[in-house]
Amino acid sequence: MRMTATHAPGVPVVEDGHLVSSNPATGEQIGRFPASGESDVADAVRRARQAAAWWAALGFAGRRERLLRWRAALANRLEELAELMHREGGKPVAEAIVEAAGAIDHIAWAAKHARSVLGPRRVRSSLMQIEYASRLEYLPYGVVGVIGPWNYPVLTPIGSIGYALAAGNAVVFKPSEYTPAIGAWLVDRFVEVVPEQPVLQAVFGTGDVGAALCRSGVNKLAFTGSTATGKKVMAACAETLTPVLAECGGKDAMIVDADADLDGAVAAAVWGGMTNAGQTCVGIERVYVADAVYDAFLGRLVERAARLTVGIEDGADFGPITMPGQIDTIRRHIADALERGGRAALGGPDAVQPPYVRPTILVDVPEDAAAVREETFGPTLTVTRVADADEGVRLANASRYGLGGAVFSRSRGVALARQLRSGMTAVNSAISFAGMPGLPFGGVGDSGFGRIHGADGLREFARPKAITKRRMRSLLPALSFDRTPKQVAQIARAVRLLHGRPR
Repeated sequence: MRMTATHAPGVPVVEDGHLVSSNPATGEQIGRFPASGESDVADAVRRARQAAAWWAALGFAGRRERLLRWRAALANRLEELAELMHREGGKPVAEAIVEAAGAIDHIAWAAKHARSVLGPRRVRSSLMQIEYASRLEYLPYGVVGVIGPWNYPVLTPIGSIGYALAAGNAVVFKPSEYTPAIGAWLVDRFVEVVPEQPVLQAVFGTGDVGAALCRSGVNKLAFTGSTATGKKVMAACAETLTPVLAECGGKDAMIVDADADLDGAVAAAVWGGMTNAGQTCVGIERVYVADAVYDAFLGRLVERAARLTVGIEDGADFGPITMPGQIDTIRRHIADALERGGRAALGGPDAVQPPYVRPTILVDVPEDAAAVREETFGPTLTVTRVADADEGVRLANASRYGLGGAVFSRSRGVALARQLRSGMTAVNSAISFAGMPGLPFGGVGDSGFGRIHGADGLREFARPKAITKRRMRSLLPALSFDRTPKQVAQIARAVRLLHGRPR
């Protein structure tokens, strides 16, 4: 079925109380979902709070068993999920499979490692208070709200949902209004394996539903989206001091050193910058290339990017721009770069052919141009000649964003990676950190704060609880009004004995 003529392809609309989703290229209707009002969101959170107590009481073993069943349900229907991702978001099936596979791996990691990361443990006591035994526990928050994005509608929200569930929380999930069918499908598969309680629920709608979730009384809110929207989410959550995890935009850079493997760097730049039509928060948008290899790199980059195919049909390398409004940003960035003295080594203004944008490579673009300073979120790259990798790092770090990045160097890869102001950096690859379940994922600066994935991701969804228990009489009763002047003097001597030496 196609949308009526009044509905632009890919633009979500609320019609007769339902959120309607459509294919961004063809206008094919994908699904209709009850649009949630403020009371609906509140009801979902109330149900989740009851379910959270049951879910937490299952313990690590009970949750692990159920999460692994969910993992298996997704894996065994992987092609069905990938086809839905292709239809609703325009992403090629091959890219959808890669994305979903990473998400499944993350569910498995969180389920299997939650006990070792969050389980109760003894903590060594201080000699100054040796009479107390110390213990640390990590307790679930209760109900976690998750606001997911449209560009990676499986991998990204599961990076919060899977880890929050493994930590013992119930989750209320608001998928993007551009990809509600995918969100509903994920929740339905969970309900099939955990039918007892509404541990994972979805609410549907546009920005007002996200705002309602922020104010609904959830115990923590995990948000992925633009920096501008992230600030609004934080402001709403601040009204109730609801803690926030924010994974926002990026303007990731790749540094190509003089001794880099150029073929590898070219392949990574093309894929890192143009996979998913460039709609990747950790995608490469800027490339800084050492002068010694700049010309060779640029020639190979243009030749490789020119071979990419664009379309909705099977076999295309990438598909349409999912959010139609983003095309205006891409067009503006290209035009601004050219007006300010840059040139298009590939593509340019004519590459913008809605709903598609073809590969575009811009060179000689000033560092203060929009295409360098702002997130483009399209299949474009700016390529800049620098004296050496150190100058590339300096320019890369001048951005207000700090999400991911990449370095290509045979001799200095890790050293250069450490210098990049970002939450994650890939050496001699691009975006590889996103698929590593044991590594934390998140940014600094305008790219947000907090982490999903890995042990840090599990701890993000649990609150530490410190417990001390007296196990013997106090030899030096510091924590008592019954202490004598002699005992105070003994405490002072003990401090000097323990800490008075500089080493």
